[in-house]
Amino acid sequence: MTDTDPSKRTAHVRAVQSQATLAEQLGELKNLPGYWEGTGFSLIARPHFEGGDNDMFLQLNLLRETLEITTIGSPVLNRGSVQGAISIFGVTYLHRVTDAVTGGALHIEPGMWLNIPATTDPKADASIARLGTIPHGNAFCTVGFTQQAQYDRIPEIPPANVIPFPIGGTPPAPGSANPFPQYDLSIATPNRSQSLPPEITQAIVNDPNQVLRDTLARQVNDEGKVLNWITRLITMTPDDRSIGNIPFITTNANTLSLESVFAIESVTDANGDEFLQLQYSQTGLINFKGLSFPHITVGTLTKAF
Repeated sequence: MTDTDPSKRTAHVRAVQSQATLAEQLGELKNLPGYWEGTGFSLIARPHFEGGDNDMFLQLNLLRETLEITTIGSPVLNRGSVQGAISIFGVTYLHRVTDAVTGGALHIEPGMWLNIPATTDPKADASIARLGTIPHGNAFCTVGFTQQAQYDRIPEIPPANVIPFPIGGTPPAPGSANPFPQYDLSIATPNRSQSLPPEITQAIVNDPNQVLRDTLARQVNDEGKVLNWITRLITMTPDDRSIGNIPFITTNANTLSLESVFAIESVTDANGDEFLQLQYSQTGLINFKGLSFPHITVGTLTKAF
């Protein structure tokens, strides 16, 4: 028999709170929930066993992307052993990416963004985290922080390094020569994507972040849009244990590092209407042949719903 006397119940139901309360608890993640869609560019240097001598293949794709983000309505309680419990609030997401030319599937990634309060043990400031899983056999946890900025101009976006470098070494300085002919579009090679669309230029192969700069410049200069403010979500893997890989990945294309910047941008168009835009730049390092090969993805998405 079910006991319907409320005074005898011991379980506590964590009901969903108001939208205003949830937005406050999400902190700088509050503008993420919704449905985003847009375009991007991907550069990935990957092993090419079939090419002979375990060669490298440079894959270049224009992207079409969707990002579905849903609020986790209840707090997630982390019970402490050396300090009191903390409540984490966050969102879940599903990122789908297809080739913009062929429509072929390229990437699908379910994950979460978390808003984490400051703690005493370990002593740490408030932070954010991004967790995700990828069907190649990777799962990651990256940790970082947020930045708020007001803009009356196009912000400076630093270059993204595409040049491979020794595992554990320092990435080359911007403008350094790339020793691999695959990155030079004027050199014919079977070890690079063929029949490239005209939008893939040498400039964006040298620095994929140029795609983001070009998008902002076109919006401001040609379309009369105005950038109001930006919230940056900056995360990276704090150590080698933050990414888990299946044995095949560990042996053939070990991935131990992931850094990303997601910029939530408030934009006003020529009619005075405001909309939200999400720009991101992400670099993962794929290790093989004694080198770390940067895998860089950039995109610009607009919140549709």
